[in-house]
Amino acid sequence: MLTPAHLTLIQWLSPAFPTGAFAYSHGLERQISTGVVTDAASLEVWLTNVLRYGAGWQDAVLLAQSLDGDSSALDDLARALQPCAERLQETREQGAALARTVAGITGRVLPMRSLPVALGEAAKPLDLPKLDVISLYLQGLAGNLVTIAIRHIPLGQTEGQLVLSRLLPLIHDLARSAADATLDDLGGCALAGDLAALQHETQDVRIFRT
Repeated sequence: MLTPAHLTLIQWLSPAFPTGAFAYSHGLERQISTGVVTDAASLEVWLTNVLRYGAGWQDAVLLAQSLDGDSSALDDLARALQPCAERLQETREQGAALARTVAGITGRVLPMRSLPVALGEAAKPLDLPKLDVISLYLQGLAGNLVTIAIRHIPLGQTEGQLVLSRLLPLIHDLARSAADATLDDLGGCALAGDLAALQHETQDVRIFRT
């Protein structure tokens, strides 16, 4: 059953919530500019790898641990896991914006954390199942990147939403696995995405911050 807590979380993860997610492409701008991602099929492959082997899985595990763990120690780990300066900037700035806005709405004092840790800390009082929180987070991550692709490949709205729809089973499976994971399960191997983020740092013409 959809509860007020679910609706609150959906609001926090909405594109309208002022985390500035629209300004970060997670290296996708670089992949589009070099011709790696050119259509719906290549976008789906790239997003699948990000979710399964890259930041998707890493963030999902960190979020799960943050929902019932020591957020301060987890934030140090989350920062250390970032492969480059832009990715660190991305998670820190979005996390700070999320914490700041949730604090303004709720009156709670929330420290500045990396994005998945900030969300976990903010969402603890909602008392939602980990599976629900992680699933909605991963859908928001994928949805933002699909929106970027729609605007800059360019890709039709329907094609972009079809890509996101095909990713939903993967998102659910990853969320279910992450909900039961431990910190020992952290690890990633999305090297092309990490290299794209590194290369984006010195790209001459840039629309997005990462």
